[in-house]
Amino acid sequence: MVELSCVDEARTDWRLGTGGDTLNTAIHLARFGDAVHYLTALGDDPFSEELRAAWIAEGIDPALMLTAPGAMPGLYAIRTDAAGERSFSYWRGESAARQAFALPGSAAALAEAERSDLLAFSLISLAILPDAGREALLALAARMKSAGRQVAFDGNYRARLWADASEAQAWRDRAVGCCTIGLPTWEDERMIGAEECAHATAARWEALGAEEVVVKLGEDGCLLPGGHTMPPPEKLAPRDTSGAGDAFNAGYLHARMAGASPQAAALAGHRLAGWVVMRPGAVPPRDDASVYDY
Repeated sequence: MVELSCVDEARTDWRLGTGGDTLNTAIHLARFGDAVHYLTALGDDPFSEELRAAWIAEGIDPALMLTAPGAMPGLYAIRTDAAGERSFSYWRGESAARQAFALPGSAAALAEAERSDLLAFSLISLAILPDAGREALLALAARMKSAGRQVAFDGNYRARLWADASEAQAWRDRAVGCCTIGLPTWEDERMIGAEECAHATAARWEALGAEEVVVKLGEDGCLLPGGHTMPPPEKLAPRDTSGAGDAFNAGYLHARMAGASPQAAALAGHRLAGWVVMRPGAVPPRDDASVYDY
């Protein structure tokens, strides 16, 4: 989506960028040097062309970026409070990405995606799609898991994208059953209706079929497979928490795919998330900090 983020306390200066949970993760993975494709649909408007060019410049292969003639990308605006906590406003009902699994090139894109070493998607990915698109995405995930490939699923829950929590729960549970790496956030699980501790969240995701579960705990770090809690390497006073979980996912997945242990991968995730929250926007521009050198 097109991202509007406020860059001054008076909220009079807004920066135009690009964002979306899986896109954020994809950009970080590309910055690590991984070979990344992003399966989505954009329009044929100037904003879409600018987004496509920006993603290519970040190192993402455009082969699976489909075009929906006449459509446009979604739009969202981020506001942050004094503690860096964010709130979102969305204009995404007619987003081109909703058509990603119904366009003429979608079958070929799915076949190409199925050959990947890792598929990463989220509950937001499912939320924006019509039912047919949701079924196609879960079928892809299930085939890849059956073939021994890695499938990562983030339970990102945005209530306004669903009719009610029970609908979101049903699709979440099906997605968890199709993944090998589960990346829930405890706060999201509580908002969706789980009256439980983080350990119970991990156990429930494992019972649903996830093979490796890391529960994100915000400023407290994460709960690793086996029940050990790993805090971030340092306590921070965030400027903007947008994209923190997406950055953690990228650091964790990059390290795990490179053969790192869950503990080392979690540290890589914390390090990248910590860099993100100290800068405005979901995917800050690169700077001199060495956060992509794992």
